[in-house]
Amino acid sequence: MERRSYNWFEKRRKTKALELAHEQITRAFDTVTWLHKAIKSFSEGNFVESKKYVENLYKAEEEVDRLRTEVFTELSKGAALVADYREDLLHLVKRLDTLADHTKDAARCLEMLTGAKIPQELCAKTVFMASKLVDTAQTLRNSIEKISSDPAEAIAQAKKVGEIEHVLDEEYLKAKSLFVKYGAEINCGAMVIFDDLIEFIEHAADMCADTADYIIVLSSRE
Repeated sequence: MERRSYNWFEKRRKTKALELAHEQITRAFDTVTWLHKAIKSFSEGNFVESKKYVENLYKAEEEVDRLRTEVFTELSKGAALVADYREDLLHLVKRLDTLADHTKDAARCLEMLTGAKIPQELCAKTVFMASKLVDTAQTLRNSIEKISSDPAEAIAQAKKVGEIEHVLDEEYLKAKSLFVKYGAEINCGAMVIFDDLIEFIEHAADMCADTADYIIVLSSRE
């Protein structure tokens, strides 16, 4: 995976902790992309391909966990970072780890639904939600990249995260309303798991929005 340039980190990449955090951000966003691909394949009935994408997601999430632990270890060694920057780094690492956890939980639900009969309208709603989650995460990435080089743009992108998350939240409610329409067609167990699936997607978007709110604070300090 191509290593991306994050200006906010480039200025402070004087320790191993910052390098590890850079990689952790990349892996956290990877999980969102894999989830969207997995759900899209699932909706098309391509369960083998969907499973492959889910496995890729799990690997990326494991890397997020490993890198989080390594970042914490480095910081506990008294890495040469200004206290405020160290705290900022910890907050971002924790939030991105939680984002990856939510996408992993959504992927687990998708696996459990393999073979279940899910109406196409519900599948389409879920694919759209996952695509908006990708948009939310990508916009958050853009915001993070601009924290130091262009704080005003970082704030603008962070606010855009909230706007996209609001759209996703509305789609989440629309998807829930379809349970009444299709309740008689879906196995009760599958309904519960599907409900969890879309809820984890919504939680992941919420975490992006929460992180964006924090980035506004960071950018205002620059």
